[in-house]
Amino acid sequence: MVMLGNWQLRRYEERTAINDRIDAADSVAAVPLTSKLSRPTTPGAAGESPGKALAWTKVTVSGRYDPAHEIQARGRTVDGDVGFEIVTPLVLDDGSAVLVDRGWVPAPEGGATAAPVVPPAPTGPVTVVGQIHLSESRPAPIEHRNGRLDTRRISLSKLAPEMPYPVYGAYVLLTEQTPAADAAFTQIPIDHEDSWQNGGYAVQWWLFAAMALGAYVYYARKEARGESGETRSRPQTPDRPRTSGGDRVEEADRRRAAAAATPGDRVSDADRAHSD
Repeated sequence: MVMLGNWQLRRYEERTAINDRIDAADSVAAVPLTSKLSRPTTPGAAGESPGKALAWTKVTVSGRYDPAHEIQARGRTVDGDVGFEIVTPLVLDDGSAVLVDRGWVPAPEGGATAAPVVPPAPTGPVTVVGQIHLSESRPAPIEHRNGRLDTRRISLSKLAPEMPYPVYGAYVLLTEQTPAADAAFTQIPIDHEDSWQNGGYAVQWWLFAAMALGAYVYYARKEARGESGETRSRPQTPDRPRTSGGDRVEEADRRRAAAAATPGDRVSDADRAHSD
């Protein structure tokens, strides 16, 4: 139980660090993306994931958008409304690319699968500021729809083979852009991790461990006291004195004498009863 508590403590620390990076995004300077993520080298493949330690780190990167390989992630919810997140590859000068989530647009009247109205990506050089987002789990199938790649999940391992260049192992959630992003996009909100839940679980497991130890000590001491008390309360039976052979003979004589006197007594009792 102590080990489970320690594991929950580590999860609490990891999630707290993530929340700190989310909260610090407005106050810290962005660092170059290339200084945080490993450069991918294989066309059509995703590079190494940076891991949770770098999730939501504020980064900046420059390049040119490639709208020919733009992605629409359907069924995405913002403030209770369902729509699309539009993800466009940003090609760097070295020929590698990072996927940039430019923002959310609402689903059209025709439903969640109808073609969304998407502002075109800027042409020419672009500088993006955003936060590192890890590849999403549970990859979904990729389709070609409305002139874009269409999917439910932004999974780099599934999307990278659709690209003609090496793709970084995480994508960027856009917060600022030069030139400015189109106002039709809604910025993707970032939810905080529930670190306090893990902190509570850690304390809970430690309390269970303390209670188990306390119960063990209590019952061990109770059992020890019960055994010693039984020994102290057991009455001491005095040794019966051994009688010599002569004593036993005398005792037998007294019993015989008493038995011989008994009939006379009964007659005397009967005579007294008649006289009455």
